[in-house]
Amino acid sequence: MPELPEVETVKRTLEQLVVGKTIEDVIIHWPKMIKRPDDRQAFTDMLKGETFQGVGRRGKFLLFHLDSWTLVSHLRMEGRYGLYSSSEEKDKHTHVQFLLTSGEELRYRDVRKFGTMHLFERGEELHHLPLSHLGVEPFTEAFTPIHLRQKLLKTTRFIKSALLDQTVLAGLGNIYVDEALFLAGIHPERRANTITDEEAVKLHGAIVKTLKEAVQQGGSSIKSYVNGQGEMGMFQQRLFVYGKTGEACKMCGAEIERSVVGGRGTHTCPSCQPG
Repeated sequence: MPELPEVETVKRTLEQLVVGKTIEDVIIHWPKMIKRPDDRQAFTDMLKGETFQGVGRRGKFLLFHLDSWTLVSHLRMEGRYGLYSSSEEKDKHTHVQFLLTSGEELRYRDVRKFGTMHLFERGEELHHLPLSHLGVEPFTEAFTPIHLRQKLLKTTRFIKSALLDQTVLAGLGNIYVDEALFLAGIHPERRANTITDEEAVKLHGAIVKTLKEAVQQGGSSIKSYVNGQGEMGMFQQRLFVYGKTGEACKMCGAEIERSVVGGRGTHTCPSCQPG
């Protein structure tokens, strides 16, 4: 599933592609993706004549800001947006087409059909699910070592599971939690409420550093992720532990181990992250 760096990269590329363009019509091939309103004709009618004013991100969600509405979209496992000529034939995985007055189409493709779309009056999207429950954004001033430790002190879960909880911190997923915990020297099975002030400072710095570098590299193309222009991310070349099972740690040379923590595949250096 795309995490914060991948969604941020998609957001930035889509800004270049759609801002200022107007929706003429919407064609929905897989109605189950449209969660709000639950009437696909109403969804289409609300968007007709609307112009893209901007593209934002909240956690792992894309926010398309139009004249009167905000479209909240989650890519789930393999969702992709792309801009196409209307004359270009769509493939079987194209489930929503936003027909533009420019003669182009913004298409949403999703092999697994897990993606979701919610439409809200502009400005109301943050007050309702799926965005209202999200935790702090890692790139904001509100995200501090103190804030992080206060959140972690409230749970006895493994720290990896706590960091994957989107109500604790928005945008982190499996890849970047593994990487941040490695840089901070914290084992993923540490109980979250045992993290010290000093460790919270290290972990906060590791999270911000990892995410910023990943955004600069356009995200990590581990499976099928590409940005809005079909380009792969390059951060996977800088990963320390994720997907490195059996390889030598870049820091100490110990063999990277794989385990399952909270139901998620987890990668750890036994030397750099003692249990």
